[in-house]
Amino acid sequence: MADYRVPREDMQFVLQDVFKVHEDWAKIEAFADVDIDTAVAIIDEGAKLAEGLIAPNARAADEEGVSFDNGVVTTPQGYKENFKQLAEGGWVGVTANPDFGGMGLPKSVSAQYEEMLCAADISFSLYSGLTAGAIMTIDQHGSDELKATYLENMISGNWAGSMCLTEPHAGTDLGIIRTKAIPNEDGSFAISGTKIFITGGEHDLTDNIIHLVLAKLPDAPAGSKGISLFLVPKFLVNADGSIGERNGVHCGSTEHKMGIHASATCVMNFDGAKGWLVGEPHKGLPAMFTMMNYERLGVGIQGLGAAARSYQNALEYAQDRIQGRGAKATQQPEKEADPIIVHGDVRRMLLTMKAFVEGGRAFSTYVGQQLDLAKYAADAETRQRAEALVQLLTPVAKAFLTDTGFEATVLGQQVFGGHGFIREWGQEQLVRDCRIAQIYEGTNGIQALDLLGRKVAGSRGELLKPLLADIQALLAEPLAGFEAEYQQLADATQLVHEVTVQVLSKVVDDENIINSVAVEYLNLIGYVAFGYVWLRMAAAAAPQVAEKPHLASKLKTAKFYMARILPRIESLATTIKDGSQSLYLHDLGDF
Repeated sequence: MADYRVPREDMQFVLQDVFKVHEDWAKIEAFADVDIDTAVAIIDEGAKLAEGLIAPNARAADEEGVSFDNGVVTTPQGYKENFKQLAEGGWVGVTANPDFGGMGLPKSVSAQYEEMLCAADISFSLYSGLTAGAIMTIDQHGSDELKATYLENMISGNWAGSMCLTEPHAGTDLGIIRTKAIPNEDGSFAISGTKIFITGGEHDLTDNIIHLVLAKLPDAPAGSKGISLFLVPKFLVNADGSIGERNGVHCGSTEHKMGIHASATCVMNFDGAKGWLVGEPHKGLPAMFTMMNYERLGVGIQGLGAAARSYQNALEYAQDRIQGRGAKATQQPEKEADPIIVHGDVRRMLLTMKAFVEGGRAFSTYVGQQLDLAKYAADAETRQRAEALVQLLTPVAKAFLTDTGFEATVLGQQVFGGHGFIREWGQEQLVRDCRIAQIYEGTNGIQALDLLGRKVAGSRGELLKPLLADIQALLAEPLAGFEAEYQQLADATQLVHEVTVQVLSKVVDDENIINSVAVEYLNLIGYVAFGYVWLRMAAAAAPQVAEKPHLASKLKTAKFYMARILPRIESLATTIKDGSQSLYLHDLGDF
């Protein structure tokens, strides 16, 4: 596998030139000390960790995996030392509240760091990623006492966090969970139940693990409205802040998985474990979604990171691998064959990966920018507009970035040919590790239902308007040499409008339409959104090409995306227009 190299220049280009995030920071009190120089310094320091510490250990860690012995989980060699170094550098608390020791950086910056960490080793990234999400949830919804007791040690990386939702019988349908929370006399609760698929539920990286657990109180109403959220530590914490006795929570087993072998995926048993309510009773799901919105972008970035590593590997291989002859203009007669990068099909695969990776980097930054504005912008109108974009784009970020990420890892494997199927080259690990990102944190089908059913249909199309307005603002100032591409994006935007109107008009008469076309609709939005960020990148790059010749590649890749990838929306629109008709021709016995 090629050595991983963090694309520092591209990350700075996206932040500074494309989205001009520093102009937002200047208006936000929480980011008063953050500027582009700060962001570049963060990227450079994070790159040292990703390139020099984490990436070199990824394949060995995957081969070793985690081990389980009578409730004890041991992570692969090097993980404990690397996590300690990560924590000592303050990287667990990149976006966390400075009042408790966090860096307090914008999400648009942390998105770059998350990408490099995921590209280096997805398994390793999960331990700090879940902890960061737990920190955010406790900070926003926990009592002052809970914050004082837990946040500092979690932000410092002395303690880790986990998110405990899924049960053996309850995955997507959390309303039917059976985990119970019985009030204790001291104000705490006794938590009993079993959770499965818990990432980082048990490990040896930290002194304590703080579980956020969904459970139901005795008087809970039925369904999702009866879910409460509880903080349940692995070890109880004494009044002086020291670690006390073991709580009633234990790991029953770890899963044997297709990928992310170095990430501990645990069955967690809560046997009257002592826990504390986070937020209000029966309001656990909205509190957990504080974490989930950020985590879903984070999972999307896992797909992006795997795609970025796949592209780097495949590009290096295609430049070195000598095989066959290309067109006459590209032949190297002094050699016995040409590098495979001269072949049209290899170029198709490489450019598709490049378009997905650089487009995904821009899109994840755009979503991160909206998360920052929704949380910190000074005026209410800006916050509300950003929140609308966050609601709309969060499921797209999770699903589309992981779908295109998986496509890019498979394309990278294909560039390698037979070597892509062999473990020592590392490409097959990227395929395996990326695959889970399409499944957990809400499957991509569920994300699509959320987008089309809850967000678009639920708002009668209102949540689409800020995105379409951003696209229209770009189209109002056409870029010389890109007139055809700008018109193409305008036509694509009109197609989104037409398809949306058609679906919404059928909802009353076709009860199955949302479920039947949601995935195609999400992909339609995803491809159009990528078209938007690609033309934004082209517009930002064009004036600088003379000074920075490497940016000419942005213009060329933008044209490739518009010519070869965006047209996929035509087939998606055709499928959407079919509605549920072809899916419900079969009776159940016909399958």
